[in-house]
Amino acid sequence: MRTEVSSYIAELTSELVGSGRRPVVRNGYHRTMSVATAAGSVEVRASTRLNDKRVEEVTGERKRFSSAILPPSARKSPKVAEVLPLIYLHGLSSGDFVPALEQFLGSSAGLSPAAVTRLTARWQADHTAFQDRELSTTDYVYVWADGVHLRIRLEEAKAAVLVLMGVRADGTKEVIAVPDGYRESSEAWAGLLRGCARRGKRAPVLAVGNGPLDFWDALSEVIPDTRHQRCRVHKTANVSDALPKSVQPAAKRAIQEIHHAEDKDHATRAVLDFSPSYQAKYLKVVKRTTDDEDELPAFFAFPTEHWIHLRTTNPIESPFATVRLRTKVTKDAGSRAPELAVLFKVIESARARRRAVNAPHLVALVRAGARCEHGRLVERDERAA
Repeated sequence: MRTEVSSYIAELTSELVGSGRRPVVRNGYHRTMSVATAAGSVEVRASTRLNDKRVEEVTGERKRFSSAILPPSARKSPKVAEVLPLIYLHGLSSGDFVPALEQFLGSSAGLSPAAVTRLTARWQADHTAFQDRELSTTDYVYVWADGVHLRIRLEEAKAAVLVLMGVRADGTKEVIAVPDGYRESSEAWAGLLRGCARRGKRAPVLAVGNGPLDFWDALSEVIPDTRHQRCRVHKTANVSDALPKSVQPAAKRAIQEIHHAEDKDHATRAVLDFSPSYQAKYLKVVKRTTDDEDELPAFFAFPTEHWIHLRTTNPIESPFATVRLRTKVTKDAGSRAPELAVLFKVIESARARRRAVNAPHLVALVRAGARCEHGRLVERDERAA
């Protein structure tokens, strides 16, 4: 800190103000302050205060020196400041920071609920900027769509947050939009898709979602050229839950034969084998499987390396597990806007752990119109390219 002050004064030595006086001179010492670090509380005193006689041209106020090493408002080290938001995101309530960390850090400075809560205001601004960003520069070839329902303590109804995630042309996964909503309706999904289109988002080749028709109705209306792929995990669970427990193990194996077939022809034969076994007693269950015969195996028309990613909405479900864990610890969300900002940050914080799709070089070929047979690339549609 002494070196920082000396460098600041040395840079202005050649400048003079008034009657030939130096513009910056030393003026005593700052008072001692306590700073929370990973090693505990440390008493620190800035070496020197500076008297700066220069004036800002725009505001007309005196210039002030601010240390980059120890700003005047610093009560915790940068490392501690980086850790606190992560702890909050992973479930520690703002009121628990002082009792949980005071003994570890040696001080409660910078750990008040108000200091932690101020983080959500900054996250809300980040979320707003994220929702308004331009999408024309990024091409999303595959997308996943799903919603998460959060219980808000101060409201009677649950909050339905819609999430759209996509695969870029380089194979990396990225969150596209996380808007607020009151329920998963076709109007809400259509509004999300139209908003993305207004910001320049190109229509994806394939969209993956779960069973409810709301998203599919909105997708057919706004982006009719995009193919549909139903989530096999949700479909298996829905079919299995409609059967008696004694029949469920065998039914699950039969359904998995459909979803894990080596190609679409084998999947179609597996559906035909499934129907006679359960049609007599469980006609409605069989219809749940055969009604989606065109949309459940849509992934077979794409490279084999991508099948594991396209069969389910797991890329969205995994971050949601962290969100649900956090809301359980904090006894549900207190209000809608802060919790939406927290949810956005939880999903964004998982970006570093989000792996790219297998064979990422094939994603660009899918966008270019490459055709696959039995999961293998056989030719390229020159007109689409």
